[in-house]
Amino acid sequence: MDILLSILAIILLLIGLIGAIVPALPGPIISYAGLVSLYFSSHQPFTDRFMLIWAAIAVSITVLDNVVPILGTKKLGGSKKGIWGSIIGLLFGILFLGPFGILIGPFVGAVLGELIGGKEFNFALKAGFGSFLGFLTGTILKLVFSVWAGYYIVMNLYFFS
Repeated sequence: MDILLSILAIILLLIGLIGAIVPALPGPIISYAGLVSLYFSSHQPFTDRFMLIWAAIAVSITVLDNVVPILGTKKLGGSKKGIWGSIIGLLFGILFLGPFGILIGPFVGAVLGELIGGKEFNFALKAGFGSFLGFLTGTILKLVFSVWAGYYIVMNLYFFS
């Protein structure tokens, strides 16, 4: 059973890392699920307190990831069209530009969203930058959490074997 739980932890970790970048997947929650799978192994490497703290952090980061881009866009004067443009730009960027699209897609999408909404170019550019900063902040938070969870998973698998 421990081998199955270890394999599941690795799979969940990898999906969580992907989810830290791809907005459709809740990366921190999935990475946390990897920790949970090891928690139920026979050597139980984590305490109950550790698991509760990590659950709270995973949920907090997931909530923040949805709020930070909105705050970034609003802080620099953007609208809902800029936010939706950022999300659509991210998806198109990933599909057509690969990893580079993750960085450029949200920015271009937010600018286009604001332009479609009737904003002037300079205003749209500013809102696009805010959306990009918010998206980037959320992505960095998710990546840090997932990599950190990965560290715990890998170290516990290494010492367990």
